[in-house]
Amino acid sequence: MPSSSLDIEAFQLFRAGRLEDALVCAEQAVANAGMCLPVHGLLATILVRLGRVRDADAVICRALELKAGTADAYDGLAYVSAALGNHRRASALYQRATQLAPQTARFWYNLACSERSVGRLEDAEAACDRSIAAEAAQYPSYLLRSELRVQTSEFNHVEELRLRLAAEGSENRACMFLGYALAKELDDLQRFDEAFHWFSKAAGARRSRLAYDVAVDEEKMRRIAQVYPSESLAKVPHTTGAPRYIFIVGLPRSGTTLLERILTGIPGVASNGETDNFSRALLAASGDTGDVFLRAAHAQAERVAANYAARADTGSSNGSIIEKLPMNYLYVGAIQRALPHAKILWVRRSPLDSCFAMYRTLFGEAYPFSYDFEELARYFAAYEKLMNHWRAALGPGLYEVVYEDLVQAPEPVGAAIANHCGLAWTPAAIDIAKNTAVSLTASAAQVRRPIYGTSSGRWRHYREHLKPLVAALRRCGVDLPQDA
Repeated sequence: MPSSSLDIEAFQLFRAGRLEDALVCAEQAVANAGMCLPVHGLLATILVRLGRVRDADAVICRALELKAGTADAYDGLAYVSAALGNHRRASALYQRATQLAPQTARFWYNLACSERSVGRLEDAEAACDRSIAAEAAQYPSYLLRSELRVQTSEFNHVEELRLRLAAEGSENRACMFLGYALAKELDDLQRFDEAFHWFSKAAGARRSRLAYDVAVDEEKMRRIAQVYPSESLAKVPHTTGAPRYIFIVGLPRSGTTLLERILTGIPGVASNGETDNFSRALLAASGDTGDVFLRAAHAQAERVAANYAARADTGSSNGSIIEKLPMNYLYVGAIQRALPHAKILWVRRSPLDSCFAMYRTLFGEAYPFSYDFEELARYFAAYEKLMNHWRAALGPGLYEVVYEDLVQAPEPVGAAIANHCGLAWTPAAIDIAKNTAVSLTASAAQVRRPIYGTSSGRWRHYREHLKPLVAALRRCGVDLPQDA
């Protein structure tokens, strides 16, 4: 079978979830390769999915020793390098892709995302400009560019975005990306009524293309609590010294990235970022018949732990490793069973600030509940019930961090968190603007600035517009301030 056919078959098998079969095809496809090929990136991706991170890294290193390949090949290797935590190599490879194909907008966009993650915000903005210049319809680049800094009356893209939106008419992707970009810039300029108009239009555009039923998520969280009853979760054992694993959980935009930045400012603490390492480890250890929730709850703890360690321990750190995927709140019970010595930190934010922060953010495939007020309220209420269940089950094993307290008094709150985790606190940790660690989240640009508390109470700028959200949250039994 020719190499190109093997490439296609490997990709099709990968898309179908047949990873072992895809691995065989991909290995055959690269066996006699004399140059760097896109299938090298596919092979590395398959190995990462299988938990073989060191083998994936070895594939990339071997590919880079071969004769120069296409821009797509280096773009793919850059993506996997970032997934492996080697962001310096990722940026260099994205740069190489743009050099080989300077008129391809998506390579410039990928480079911009990479530059943002390592804190080179001016370079990221320049890459966004190159992406837009190469293709005016490269809409994600407009949004990324708007998010890279606080826009000012002297320097912003408001009129450019308005003109672009007018030119595109009702095209869905344009309304979504450009609408969020324009809303963000108008919010920076404190033109709140105009900003909400575009937040609403952009969120509506996103929601219109989603096949989503919030009742499914409500039932999922109810079932999770049901299969992890409080009495089945032993209290977390008392330990001394720094743990190997620290999980930061909470809704997106609730301050999880800020806490991650503070903790990675402590020597010996590194972060894997927002990975699905744990959920994949749990799935791999679960049975293949019966109710998915019961299968997960009955997964052998030792096997889950081994699967997780194979994915999480990339060799980049001998100290504590943070996992910061917000949605790990679904797996708190499973984490406690498999990794009883891990620390679990739950970041909470006031309901209206939390909900509005999600509503004004365009996510990827996750958090489909965040684009409609009624769905947002119902999800938030179900989430609160689940977290209250974990709180009752784990007691002090679930350490609660209040976002508002953290931004108002970062040093004493940060020190208390470090003490809980057995980490040696250093006041320099709160100087997050000097933290050179990579950030891949929606807050990646914000965390390059000093800690600020101006986001607390932000919903009040939009009080009239948020009345339907307030009413929905109250109907769902969420406690809100009297002036809401």
